[in-house]
Parts: sequence; C-alpha cells; structure tokens
Amino acid sequence: MKVLMINGSPRKNGNTSAALKEMERVFLKEGIQVETVQIGARDIRGCIACCSCSKTGRCVFEDEVNQLAPKLEEADGLVIASPVYYASANATLIACLDRLFYSTHFDKTMKVGASVAVARRGGCSATFDELNKYFTITGMPVASSQYWNSVHGRNAGEALEDEEGLQTMRTLAANMTFLMKSIALGKETFGLPEREPQVFTNFIR
Repeated sequence: MKVLMINGSPRKNGNTSAALKEMERVFLKEGIQVETVQIGARDIRGCIACCSCSKTGRCVFEDEVNQLAPKLEEADGLVIASPVYYASANATLIACLDRLFYSTHFDKTMKVGASVAVARRGGCSATFDELNKYFTITGMPVASSQYWNSVHGRNAGEALEDEEGLQTMRTLAANMTFLMKSIALGKETFGLPEREPQVFTNFIR
C-alpha cells in the first residue's frame, strides 16, 4: 500500500515537514510506502477554467500538477499538509490542489484522505476545513485522529516541542493505515459502492 504526502510549505525542513515525518515513521512501521512531494515553493499557477482537461485528461499547464496525477492515481491514501497563512492554506498548495483534483478523471472513491495544518497559533481549524473539502467532494473517506489535525510552532523545529500535536500525527497515521487496510479488504469482499449517473443542477436557470 502507498501514501502520497503533499507538503505545501515552502520550507524543506520546517514545522510542516516535522509533522509529516512523524506520520511517515508510523506508516513505514506498518509496511506502508510513503512518497512526499514538496510544492510550497514551486511556481504553480491557478486554474483558468479552460476545461482542456475534460478532453485530454490532464491539465493544460505542464508543471508539478501533471507529475502528481499518476502518483495520486496509484496511491491508497493522500495526506495534504500546509502552514497557515491568514487562516488559510498556502496559496501555491491551493492552486495545485484545485488543478490536480479538477483535471484528474480517475475514480478517487475510497482513497483515504487526511489534512494537516501547522501554525504559530491560530487559523488551524479554518485551514483544516479548507483542505478536507477536496476529499469530501470526491468520495474519499477522511481519516481522523484524537484531535483536529494540527501542530503548533513558528520557528523551524518548534513543532517538535508540541507533544500533543505530534501524538495527534501518530494517531492520525495509525488510523489512516487501519482505514486503508480495511477498505482494501472490503473491496475484495464487497467491491466499491455502486454509483448513480451524476446529476448536475444549476441554481440559476
């Protein structure tokens, strides 16, 4: 089994990395493969709603988004982590996720998702909610922990002093592992839930 972790921080060895490494240790102990991709400092533009991907199955802009697409398709789980900027996720990360989720047409149903927010003090809950929406719109079960998935620290390394936050990360990784393994067994026994043809209803006609 494999987990893809997307780090939205521009700092390679910052507090967001510390949170993800705490999860990675649990995943590796449980025999889960982990690949971490850091995109926070990359030059990733936002979606322009050109709908080219509806014909080609890939984004019109050739950057990290199209490189992430096959990794996400292969993965059993996805962890999205971001530092908090003005009670929101890193704008580069959001641009990446908008295009990644919109341009990829493979079925994401029952891939397990988890989001992580890292802040000096406030804004974690708003960022946590923002990131979880990518999972809930695509049929991905959301892994939970013992608390909201947040770690606190400002300067590099301070997250390592947040003992509760790090325990939350370990619990999150353990719960996510259990969900992925349980879903894999469920697929073998029951298959995926049958889906109706999608219906689109506009609010303004």
